[in-house]
Amino acid sequence: MDPPTATQPFDKIINFRDAGTYINTVTNQNLLKPGLLFRSARPDAATPRDRDRLLQQYHLRTIIDLRTNTELTEARHKFTQQPPNPSTPPANPSDPKHPYRIPGLVYKPIDLNGKPYSAALLKHLSWPQTSNLISLYALGYRKQAIAILGTQVMAPRGLAGLAEDSLEHCTAEVKHFFDILSEDASYPVLVHCTQGKDRTGLVVLLVEMLVGVVSVEAMERDYRVSETELEPEREAKLGEIRGMGLPDSFADCPAEWVGRVRGWVEGKGGVEKYLEGCGVGREQQGVVKGILLDGGG
Repeated sequence: MDPPTATQPFDKIINFRDAGTYINTVTNQNLLKPGLLFRSARPDAATPRDRDRLLQQYHLRTIIDLRTNTELTEARHKFTQQPPNPSTPPANPSDPKHPYRIPGLVYKPIDLNGKPYSAALLKHLSWPQTSNLISLYALGYRKQAIAILGTQVMAPRGLAGLAEDSLEHCTAEVKHFFDILSEDASYPVLVHCTQGKDRTGLVVLLVEMLVGVVSVEAMERDYRVSETELEPEREAKLGEIRGMGLPDSFADCPAEWVGRVRGWVEGKGGVEKYLEGCGVGREQQGVVKGILLDGGG
């Protein structure tokens, strides 16, 4: 039985938890400093009470948003109720006027599934499939274009395979993430994607591996508890997933995910070596560990 992820549920923010407190609770040890690194699904619809809790109860300073420009465009449309316009440029994630942004917080957008990742997936398509995808995207049919990738590439790769692809091709984004975590002024930090499950799970897993004190069982529980936390929106999410040509299993947290991802990182020489390859040197890694480890390491 997993501990509650938040002492009191938010009105409109799900899958929220303090990474340090959660790990400390499931291991019954004081391993990580609580109140520094939080994770959740998108907080776009946060109510005034939710926003006040993030600022006053959790003293949040920084939000790291791992979503793509397409997802940000969809979020803008949802909250402004404006019909999508193919000629409208993608949402600018640095624009503080975005209706889903919380005043008083510093936003750090990192498109974890950006151009390098997308280019790597596109290489798996045939030329006719690539041509069709480009045509659809140019006409503003982003979801239909993504569905080609979903059916032909993403579904066969599975969630663990896509996480491995992110690790391989998104090294600049991983570096950006750790740059933020190595600054004292960033904390407390909330990191999220859409559901706070896979992309968020990936970067949090890297942190848990880096600090070197979190058991594999605790890592697995931290990843898999998202499945329970996301149950309230499962049916709606299944509709989105199916529209992208993906199987229903993409709404789950597969038991093998953590093992597969950890195995990939270990195959690169371990997390320290992998992060060095991303440009996160040993000194910077030590700074992040010193901030997050209970007792400063």
